[in-house]
Amino acid sequence: MASLFHFKQFCIDQTDCAMKVNTDGVLLAAILDSVAPTKILDIGTGTGLISLMLAQRFPLALIDAVEIDENAARTAKKNFSESPFFNRLSLFHSSMEGYLLNYDGQYDLIVSNPPFFINSLRSEDPVKGIARHTDYSFFENLLKESAKKLSSNGLLYIILPIETSKMIEKLMASVPELAIIDEILIHSYAESKPHRKILQIGFNISEPTVKNFVIYEKAGIYTSDYQILLKDFLTIF
Repeated sequence: MASLFHFKQFCIDQTDCAMKVNTDGVLLAAILDSVAPTKILDIGTGTGLISLMLAQRFPLALIDAVEIDENAARTAKKNFSESPFFNRLSLFHSSMEGYLLNYDGQYDLIVSNPPFFINSLRSEDPVKGIARHTDYSFFENLLKESAKKLSSNGLLYIILPIETSKMIEKLMASVPELAIIDEILIHSYAESKPHRKILQIGFNISEPTVKNFVIYEKAGIYTSDYQILLKDFLTIF
């Protein structure tokens, strides 16, 4: 049976994807701040969710989406083809490194909701293992390749668990041309500790600003900030 997730302007078939539509991807695509990007790269697109949301947000943008898992890549390609933005979306079944090795252009925006379990036991399910795990080298390569492939005013956005974000912050020293510009701490509730961090990375070397974003006012009730942010996408608003 097909597993469908309906948005206001498109639909996500996530039947063959290990990682389903989730709050992390939805938040990242909706909250990132980029000035009219014309060329976007989505690394680890999964179902194609982030690419589709960005296609809706930025109607002049061309979007390349890279996915290493064969089933997920096939699903994303189908979701792209059935969306109203199909002519601006391109899917590449490849690793990030393999794709960027053969790409000689630049992007205004690079975005990733990457695998997030570092130095932890891999899932017994090999498909989920690919979708949910990565290693130190992935993030190191992501930063180094972004420094090469971003346009002069380009931005890299990543959403990560708090502990993994600390690793990224340490890795920044190996790519001195890039800096963290903005940090958004994601909280389930106002009183709870942040469980995710969105990093905005670019060439503007400055002291990063830190913001907080709260998802729930109370159990089952979204904050007004969350509702306003997602009102153009989610059918529940």
